Amino acid sequence: MSKKTTGFLDNIDRKDYRPKFGGLEILKYLGPGLLVTVGFIDPGNWASNLAAGANFGYLLLWMVTFSTIMLIMLQHNVAHLGIATGLCLSEATTKFIKPAFSKPILTSAVLASISTSLAEILGGAIALNMLFDIPIRAGSVLVVIFVMIMLLTNGYRMIEKWIIAFVSVIGLSFIYELSLVQIDWNSAMHSWVTPHFPKGSMVIIMSVLGAVVMPHNLFLHSEIIQSRQWNLQDEKTIKKQLNYEFLDTLISMLVGWAINSAMILLAAATFFKVGTEVTELQQAQGLLAPLLGTHAGIVFAVALLFAGIASTITSGMAAGSIFSGIFQEPYDIKDNHSRLGVAISFVVALLIIFLISNPFKGLIYSQMLLSIQLPITIFVQVYLTSSKKVMGKYKNSRFNAAVLYLIGAIVTMLNIALLASFI
Repeated sequence: MSKKTTGFLDNIDRKDYRPKFGGLEILKYLGPGLLVTVGFIDPGNWASNLAAGANFGYLLLWMVTFSTIMLIMLQHNVAHLGIATGLCLSEATTKFIKPAFSKPILTSAVLASISTSLAEILGGAIALNMLFDIPIRAGSVLVVIFVMIMLLTNGYRMIEKWIIAFVSVIGLSFIYELSLVQIDWNSAMHSWVTPHFPKGSMVIIMSVLGAVVMPHNLFLHSEIIQSRQWNLQDEKTIKKQLNYEFLDTLISMLVGWAINSAMILLAAATFFKVGTEVTELQQAQGLLAPLLGTHAGIVFAVALLFAGIASTITSGMAAGSIFSGIFQEPYDIKDNHSRLGVAISFVVALLIIFLISNPFKGLIYSQMLLSIQLPITIFVQVYLTSSKKVMGKYKNSRFNAAVLYLIGAIVTMLNIALLASFI
């Protein structure tokens, strides 16, 4: 199966290189999954998770567990597409699905990437407002300018290192926050594994789902996993890569599960405990200060800023990958199609930000919109990865395909329930 050269290979000739896959060599393979993790610990998640914890205590923790399990399976599956074919999800959709269908599919994916960028940019701007009292619109422009500089002046390897550092800061921030509160661990343990649907929770449940399992991450993972391609004509190397990719995905998704859970735990132990409804991220920061001390509020804002910047970087990369894939090209920030995809996502998101009046509701509903597009991406992905024409010997088994289609069906049913809740 022919392999393409992607912008992620950093111009290194890997034709005759075989990784050793042992000891510390395995650690060199970890990284792509953490870029995906950033996408579901983004500001949209903050809004959804804080609303979940403040309004319903620990009861919606199960949704984080459920979403993460689905996410591990979906991200692992789409990474296989990238490794086995040398194509990202957008390129494979363009190549193997008729234009009458592929164009609407990828157009909806571009719209989803805009919705994602909206949430990420807003989150960073809200954090700047918390820390320096910068107006939301001005902060949004600053976030976009900074992220564009990062994308245009850094190679993939450097961006990956920055993202890992950002995730570490976010994780340490929540460890600090949780050390200041008293958690009802018995209730938390029960809620992590027991589904609850309290009255009025459907919109937040769907927001949590949309904030964890995100369409743009599926496109992004299939692209960035190719940064670890070596000699993929060697079957032994391919099989080892597929195995170590799962390790990378599993570890990264568990990190995301822990951080998402920490958000709900913090909100449940503070805001829900005192009966305070959270309607804005700024309000959450302001309420943390008197409850837990000034430092808690500052740490909260700093972590949000890192989350906003990191997730804006990855949403831009995903948009570039989706758009360039329409032209059957890999993501490469030096290529005009990739740059145009990033620009479309950021510029349209900025225009929407300048028009909306309630940033917090904008975050919540952006995540809900992602969950509506999500079934489309899932069914397309599973169709492609179950095709022998696309994947060859690495296509999904009948059992795996059935499980993945079931996940798509569950997501679709949840979306129907969401629409019914509005009616």
